[in-house]
Formats: sequence, C-alpha cells, structure tokens
Amino acid sequence: MQLITNKFLKERFALGKRDDDRDPMTYRDIKLTLNEIPNAEGSAIVEIGNTKVLTGVKVDLSEPMSDTPNDGNMTTSAELLPMADDNYDVGPPTPFGVELARVVDRAIRAAGVIDTEKLFIEEGKVWGVFVDMYILNNDGNLFDAGLLASVAALLSCKVPKYENETVIREAMGKLPTKNITTSCTFAKFADNLLLDPTANEEALAESRVTIGNDEEVIRSMQKGMSGSFSMKDLDQLIDVTFEKSKTLRQILKNNTGD
Repeated sequence: MQLITNKFLKERFALGKRDDDRDPMTYRDIKLTLNEIPNAEGSAIVEIGNTKVLTGVKVDLSEPMSDTPNDGNMTTSAELLPMADDNYDVGPPTPFGVELARVVDRAIRAAGVIDTEKLFIEEGKVWGVFVDMYILNNDGNLFDAGLLASVAALLSCKVPKYENETVIREAMGKLPTKNITTSCTFAKFADNLLLDPTANEEALAESRVTIGNDEEVIRSMQKGMSGSFSMKDLDQLIDVTFEKSKTLRQILKNNTGD
C-alpha cells in the first residue's frame, strides 16, 4: 500500500499538485475552538485538515528555577494518544513526542509569549504554567497545530488568586502575556517544498523544517529527518512563513481577542 501511495504522490508532485489538490504553499482548512476543558485554566482545540490537537493549560503553585528566582516557569508536554495514529502506543514518551513538546516549548519561550516576571508571588513561590498537548488525530503537521493550540490556550488562560497562603480558584485573572507566535512547517521531497504536509507527505519526505516567528523576527527553527535544505530553500521558506503567519495570527486574534 505504501508503494502505491508513494507512486501516487510522486505523480501529483510532477503536476505541481498534492494528494489533496492543494498548491505547494497552501494550508489545509484551519479551525480553532477555545475552552474545551472546563477544569483547565485555559484550553483549545486546533484542527488543520484532519489533524486535531487539544491543549490544556493548568496553573499551580511552583518553586522558581534557581537561575530565574523572580520568574514563573512553564512546562510543556505532548501525549501521542493511540487513538490518534496506529503507530502510537501507550508507554513512556517517544522521541517524536519529546521533539514535538520541545519545538512548541522553544517557540513559546523564544517569543516571550508569557510574561513570566508577573508570575512571581513571593520569595520561593511562583506560578507554574503547565502546557499539555494531546494528539487526537494525526494527519501530519502536528507542530503547527500544537503550537497554535498551545498559544490559543495560553491567551485564554486564567490565573488563580493567591491570598493568605491559599490558592483561590474562584477569583481568576488573565494570564499575563506579551507576544504571539506561530509556526510554519515545511516538508521537502526531491525538489518539492510543501507547506503543511499531510501524514502521507511526511512519510515520503526527506526533510522537514519548522520555522516559528512573531510579526517582526524568526524566533525558532527546527529541522527534522535526515535530508537537508539549501540556503536558497530557507530564504524562500522564511518569506513564506512571514506571509502565512499573518493568517495564523489573525485566527488567534479572532478567537481570543489578543
């Protein structure tokens, strides 16, 4: 079956098309839904085509890191649920799950999405922000879907009040944020560069790169797989990233008001 799929995709690429008839630098339909987890401080589901990622955010008391004693902290994880893909299984985090969490985490930190200085409570006590991604269905490009869902969940996140050594969840304020970041993921097959690869395209790809940015600068970049990109490739993909990220940021703003 995979050989048939490979042959079909190669024939489509030769015609300048893809398995779903998109142009090379076009996203699938994107849908964002907020507040899907009632007991989370913030949550969002992002669907990019058939790919579906749920992010939940919890905020709780935490100890600061030794090198940033006056800042709150953030932890990011990714759970690859078996129902999302036949290749996923229960057990410890897989290398891809670790990579997904780190790529999303790096983009959020590098862009300064959370104003961590405002999460300081008192000496030795800060707010910890726990960002947990759950893959509900995998049809490729989990990086962009995961980051979009995570940033949306953070922008809609609430922080409890802390008073008299008590966490008061009945009195919630907005999580302090100061930036928005998104990412664009590209796959390369021979000389074909493809934005938002499907699972079939990822299986055929020689290389993958995820570029995270805000409105002004590139904030993060992660290459995956064994292939490579030329400087000419990267220059083109960076230009595409800045153009496509305008739409991604607008989706966030339309839904969160930020």
